[in-house]
Amino acid sequence: MGLALAVEPPPVAVAPVDDQALITATLAGHGEAFGELVERYQRAVYHLAARTLRDAADAEDATQEAFFKAYRALHGFRPGAKFSTWIFTICYRVCCDRIAKRKRISPDEPPDWADPAAGPELLAERNDEAARLRAAIEALPEKYRTVITLYHLQGKQYEEIATVLNLPLGTVKTHLFRAKEQLRKALST
Repeated sequence: MGLALAVEPPPVAVAPVDDQALITATLAGHGEAFGELVERYQRAVYHLAARTLRDAADAEDATQEAFFKAYRALHGFRPGAKFSTWIFTICYRVCCDRIAKRKRISPDEPPDWADPAAGPELLAERNDEAARLRAAIEALPEKYRTVITLYHLQGKQYEEIATVLNLPLGTVKTHLFRAKEQLRKALST
C-alpha cells in the first residue's frame, strides 16, 4: 500500500490590476482599491513634492492633500488617461499653491533650503557625487528643478511633463536643456 502525498496545485499567477480597474472599484465603493493607488504612487508623488517645496514636512502634507483631492475628484477622471499624470498634475498644483501662500505670508523670508531627504535618500548622501548632484539640482530655479525631477527622477516623457506643468512641449524641452546646462556648469567646478 503506497503512501499518498498531498499535491498542491501550482500557484496561479495573478495579473496586476491596472489603474483604471482600481479607479472603477473605488468609484463602486471599494475604498481599499484607492489605497492600492496610493501605495503605487505615494513615493513618486512625495518625491515631486519634496523637490518642488524643499521641505520634507510640507511635502508630506502636500502629498496627502494631493491624494485627498484626487479621491474627491475621482468621478471626473477621464477613462483612458494615465492616473500617474493626473496625480502628478494635482500634486504640482498643490505645491504651487503652497509656494504662493508662503510668498504671501512672508515675502521677506529667505527661501527654505531644508533638506527634503527622507529614508533611503540619506544613504545617497554618503556618496559625494550624489550629494553634489543633489545640491546642484536644489540650486536650480524652480521651473528647471521641476522639469529635471519629472524627466530624470520620475522617468516622465516630454508630453507628460507638458501636461503636468501645463506648458507647451517646446517650453518643456527648453527648460530641460537649460537645466542640464546649468547642472553641467555647476558640477564641472
